[in-house]
Amino acid sequence: MISVENLLKEPLPANYFAPDIYLQGDFESGLLENRSGDRLIALPEILLEAIYKGLEEEVGSAAGLVLFQCGHWWGKTFYRRFAEQVSDYYGKSLGQMEMVELLQCLKQSWKTHGWGTLDLDMTYYQQGFLVVKVGNSAFPQAGPTIGRPMCFTEAGILSAFFSQLTGRDLHCVQTSCESMGAECNHFVLGLSDRIKPAEAWLEEGQDHPTIMERLCANRSSKQ
Repeated sequence: MISVENLLKEPLPANYFAPDIYLQGDFESGLLENRSGDRLIALPEILLEAIYKGLEEEVGSAAGLVLFQCGHWWGKTFYRRFAEQVSDYYGKSLGQMEMVELLQCLKQSWKTHGWGTLDLDMTYYQQGFLVVKVGNSAFPQAGPTIGRPMCFTEAGILSAFFSQLTGRDLHCVQTSCESMGAECNHFVLGLSDRIKPAEAWLEEGQDHPTIMERLCANRSSKQ
């Protein structure tokens, strides 16, 4: 673990994803690019609302699965670009980076892309679960109120990103949602067979703390 003393002696380089440097645009042409020259697209709230409504009309209850799969594909692309940009900037692979560097980049990248604020909760790491907290997300603000967590796209992105990062096939289930009055969106990542029971508990209306307690109890009983 990196020490505070070392941080003071060897300050980290400026964050690659600092918005005033990473985002570059031409207002006359309407072109938005990142600092590498890759084009970016802005998704206005009205477009997100139309996507949710259109999928609901076309595929009904399968809309969540479609959005998750779209997010999963998006997450793979996001990870590949993130790894390339960060590795080139710091001169080392993601696996060689200090955890504080990697998390700083991921948090700033998430925020700069307009997806809200992201933080990691390592409380359940020893039990095999990683909890990601996302606040001020655009997705629940644009989506319909369905009485259960509905940030399917973000769940797919996180599933793909952390699967690529860890080399394990991780599934992601959202256990709380801002659309239901929660302070933030909780996403739980883990191996599929360990995390799947959470989906049934969500249907029962269980909250995030209860779901985590049950997941950990299940994990302990199988060891």
